[in-house]
Amino acid sequence: MDKENRPKVGIGVLVVRDGKVLMGKRKNAHGAGEWGWPGGHLEYMESFEECARREVREETGMEIDNIRFIRLLNFKTYAPKHYVDIGLLADWKSGEPQVLEPHKCEEWKWFSLNNIPSPHFAACDTEIEALKTGQTYFDA
Repeated sequence: MDKENRPKVGIGVLVVRDGKVLMGKRKNAHGAGEWGWPGGHLEYMESFEECARREVREETGMEIDNIRFIRLLNFKTYAPKHYVDIGLLADWKSGEPQVLEPHKCEEWKWFSLNNIPSPHFAACDTEIEALKTGQTYFDA
């Protein structure tokens, strides 16, 4: 199998503050124009928690705490891209969201989990379902 055709590992971080979740409007990647959580690729030898903290810090300038697992998704919605997507939940610790990677995100906003904007990144649906139902495994 060609190395380029192997799935990648993505980490999505649902950050909660005062009962709201942070979402950014994506640019220049799969899901462009859609709203999604902060996150990105797991780096070599990095823990899931380290990745979550790094990605949130790099993208928003914020710090997070109390990181926990939500769900695992075999994510093929944006084929030919294929990801093993790990959904994590974290509490906001400090900082205000800033657009630190303007080539990847237009803006950051806080939303009620019951009223997230559309269109939103496809992986968000299974994270919300996992929070509501406790289901943690989603195979495509």
